[in-house]
Amino acid sequence: MGDEASLRSTVDHIRVSVDGAFPVEIIGADMEADSEEAFHVAVQKAWTCLGSLDAFVNCCTYQGKMQDILQVSEDEFKRITKINLTAPWFILKAVAGMMKEHGTGGSIVFIATIASGERGLYPGADAYATAAAGIHQLVRASAMSLGKHKIRVNMISRGLHLGDEYPVSVGIDRAEKLVKDAAPLGQWLNPEKDLYSTVIYLISDGSCFMTGTTVMVDGAQSLMRPRLKSYM
Repeated sequence: MGDEASLRSTVDHIRVSVDGAFPVEIIGADMEADSEEAFHVAVQKAWTCLGSLDAFVNCCTYQGKMQDILQVSEDEFKRITKINLTAPWFILKAVAGMMKEHGTGGSIVFIATIASGERGLYPGADAYATAAAGIHQLVRASAMSLGKHKIRVNMISRGLHLGDEYPVSVGIDRAEKLVKDAAPLGQWLNPEKDLYSTVIYLISDGSCFMTGTTVMVDGAQSLMRPRLKSYM
């Protein structure tokens, strides 16, 4: 569920990989919508399409261009806040509302980069870090409110990969070379391999006693952030 154009190739890949295993559909959702109703409509479509929702994973983020806080325009800040905080708030309410209404319970997982936490801050991510930090508190607060409906809410704080704005801003070749000395595991996150097992765990019954928790999947990048900055 999200931007239809960007999701189409992902859906095609899933269909090829697990042909016939389960339905895969695209539900359009404008992550910059001002109306809460737009998200309720999208979630309702997804629920109707699938029959129910046992789990929901929100991985949509917009980091914006790396720039000093004094250079961030009002429009850019509003866009970053809409996509990284307002939209997750609306989505959480829509998904949790359906789970409560149907009595199904379920698991909701948010994903944000380490810039959302105090240990992972890096220069130029002021607006994104401010908005994404709200997700940590949203996860904790909503876990307390929704537990009585058997709805769990957790978060993954992920490390940076080479497609993220910070490595891109310092130069891919430079980032690829210096990370070997700057990060404990000597590599950036591989988004195709390094996250899925944690996502599966958090939406499965194996994590049925986990809620309000942030799981770090960052190869200790956040521990070494000052060192990473100095190398870059």
